[in-house]
Amino acid sequence: MATTSRDAAVSPRRAARELVLQGLYERQVAGNAASAVHGDLAAGSGYAQADREYFEALWRGVIAEDAALLARVAPHLTRKATDLSPIERAILIIGTWELVNRPDIPYKAVIDEAIELAKTFGATDGHRFVNGVLDKVAQEARTAEVAALAR
Repeated sequence: MATTSRDAAVSPRRAARELVLQGLYERQVAGNAASAVHGDLAAGSGYAQADREYFEALWRGVIAEDAALLARVAPHLTRKATDLSPIERAILIIGTWELVNRPDIPYKAVIDEAIELAKTFGATDGHRFVNGVLDKVAQEARTAEVAALAR
């Protein structure tokens, strides 16, 4: 997987999301412990470009709430969570955590960031799938915000 140093124009917050995506991918594919993955990410070149405070909060959140986040996404999937690509699954976990835990970030921004991650790292049409699922999660997690924008 590419590192965040690939593009100097990547914002620090997006760089943090990319690092977390890389870490979740490594955990899923290699089965490495969260603490070991975190250490690798923090020692990597992409960490310098990342919003470290956001990275730490996001990493702790997605690791601690992994099962609950997947459970929240599951009703909106067209297949089992275990059948998702590791990239799609990681992006959905990140986006769902942000929708649930970061009301300071507009839900449309959360979804847009997830779509960009899917376009950069995912399969050809993975961004459409991510968009559809996170839109449904947002309707549940951000009911008032979604309704206000619909008016």
